[in-house]
Amino acid sequence: MAGDFAIETEKYSLLEDFNVDVEVENQEFETFSLCFWVYLLDSTTYPSTIIRQVHSGMCVSAPFLVLDENKKMMLLPLTLLHKEAPDPVNTSSWTEVPNVSTKAEFPLQKWVQVGCEVSRNYMRLHICGEIAGEQVLTSLMSNGTNSDCARKISLFSVGGDGYSVQGFIHCAEVLPSSVPAKYHYTKDPPLWLSVEKPSTSGIELDEDGVWTIVGGMASCRKIFSLDVVLSNAIGQPVHKDVKVLASLLYADSGTPVEKSSDSEAPLLVTYEGVEFSAEDKPCSLLNGCASFKLKISQVVILSSKSDKRLFCIKFEIPNKGSYPFLEAVTNPIRCISKNRDSVAPKRLNHIDHSLEFASSNGASDILHSSSSMKRIRLEEEKIPESEFENGNGTSMEWKPQSHGEEEDEEEDNSSTDSENTEIRDSSGFKRYTISDSTIFRYCLGNLTERSLLLKEITNNSSDEEVSEFADQVSLYSGCSHHSYQIKMARKLIAEGTNAWILISRNYQRVHWDNVVIEIEEHFMRIAKCSSRSLTHQDFELLRRICGCYEYITQENFEKMWCWLFPVASAISRGLINGMWRSSSPKWIEGFVTKEEAEHSLQSQEPGTFILRFPTSRSWPHPDSGSLVVTYVGHDFVIHHRLLTIDHICDSSERYTDAKPLQDMLLAEPELSRLGRIIRSI
Repeated sequence: MAGDFAIETEKYSLLEDFNVDVEVENQEFETFSLCFWVYLLDSTTYPSTIIRQVHSGMCVSAPFLVLDENKKMMLLPLTLLHKEAPDPVNTSSWTEVPNVSTKAEFPLQKWVQVGCEVSRNYMRLHICGEIAGEQVLTSLMSNGTNSDCARKISLFSVGGDGYSVQGFIHCAEVLPSSVPAKYHYTKDPPLWLSVEKPSTSGIELDEDGVWTIVGGMASCRKIFSLDVVLSNAIGQPVHKDVKVLASLLYADSGTPVEKSSDSEAPLLVTYEGVEFSAEDKPCSLLNGCASFKLKISQVVILSSKSDKRLFCIKFEIPNKGSYPFLEAVTNPIRCISKNRDSVAPKRLNHIDHSLEFASSNGASDILHSSSSMKRIRLEEEKIPESEFENGNGTSMEWKPQSHGEEEDEEEDNSSTDSENTEIRDSSGFKRYTISDSTIFRYCLGNLTERSLLLKEITNNSSDEEVSEFADQVSLYSGCSHHSYQIKMARKLIAEGTNAWILISRNYQRVHWDNVVIEIEEHFMRIAKCSSRSLTHQDFELLRRICGCYEYITQENFEKMWCWLFPVASAISRGLINGMWRSSSPKWIEGFVTKEEAEHSLQSQEPGTFILRFPTSRSWPHPDSGSLVVTYVGHDFVIHHRLLTIDHICDSSERYTDAKPLQDMLLAEPELSRLGRIIRSI
């Protein structure tokens, strides 16, 4: 989808302003479909009317599309066409007449595409391009009736009465019988601003769904990272040249947190190492994503001390009017100060327990189910695999740190004397040992905490000790992939440091166009593949991972490197290297997002699949550098599954007797043909 400079808000109208006329002729009428996108706000009364119907022969309008008492959508017969049409006056007849209803509760405060297909003898209700139900009806028009005049029925919505729901509508149109209702679904989806799952950097999730964040004085408060995505209602990123503004609100009332005259702003945004008031520094969207690095100031700590109020962060596109779908609000936030945090908040950290690796001579167990399988169906909530989560907030801090310098993102690890010790071996030399408490801290830590621990460990330990530490972490965490990430730490940090020195030449930021050549050279060397260059689309995805636009800083580079280095290392291995080199067929087309893969597989036959590197997995996440198979299952649903290739062995010698990876993939029952990436232009 090409970049654009404006959001066309005139395409969005209040539901109460909706009104269309449909001409129904006795002899020539066949079928029409009323299609639209609707964003419903909550209603105090159910059942509630969405669209009503009226014609010249009626004194009172009747319902046409309603939400029943269980918030299920119901499509009712037309009074002009069907004998079973509801009584306009008797509201109890809404549920008594034949109708088409959704099986699940209709979602509120979310864009949903609706298609009402009406014929003389039947009705169909379409939800998001799929048929939700069908009802056979009795026509009022007899074949012997002769009438040369067309009759018109008006479909409209009214706001303010006791039986109507409020909301917004987009792209409403009446389609003739020659145009399928599904066509409308992908024609012009509306926009949607959302907060991606937060980076594990600086945010703790409590059991009650509240985020715990450390705020307060400048010396104590910590950076937390959030990505805000502008996409359309079917999940495709939208490239608009707009900015997003963040503000801090009280969660209970939705009112802004006040700024006293002699204090700093309650919410701060960090840009190139400098703090600004978030309300004065909007963040630009890059490829549909805006990455925020935020801090909460002392003002909020003082407020929360007095009445223990919770907060939330509101993201909005300024100067675009009051459109709830162009606003996004986070979970409730509990702000704590570092010196008050005597008891660490309870974490809901997930430790992966992956399946065993694929057999070198067979295809069994090569696929591991992902935690999310996309089902675009009304009765099942989408559980998206959030792109750019878990790692985009990781800061390796490779640059030398002066004595006494304070790290805002680093945890207060004051007990290192009791955790990391030095002992002397038989020859009298000092040897650094890694304690059990350090192993447990790594297993329970988030990505930022793990990366800081690995920096410390690799600076003070031998390769043998790092290897032993990796084995212990794998044992206690139950996930052997942790070992691979730990063992690559020294090389990843060293290569990244050298790469940035060559790229930056002591400048704090570098123009992106001057970076791409160096990045490509390092990637091709690490991937052990000089025959395939990175494409423009590959670099655009890398820039999105960086979170930069025209210029790249060291912080941006480190984000990208933590994703790119594990991918390049994976490509260097024997099973994947040949697939990466292959141009016909192109088994791995490049760096693609989950949304691009899903879009390319829409309307494809079962068994079609695409290989991709998940952009949500950055080092030291145990799955960074892994391949994901996105495929159309036999149920016509798009699935995402992790490819469990043995990360322990870097050498291709282990795979000399193995089948090619592509053969093992095609041997899987649900995989039969390679798909192609279709990118929006």
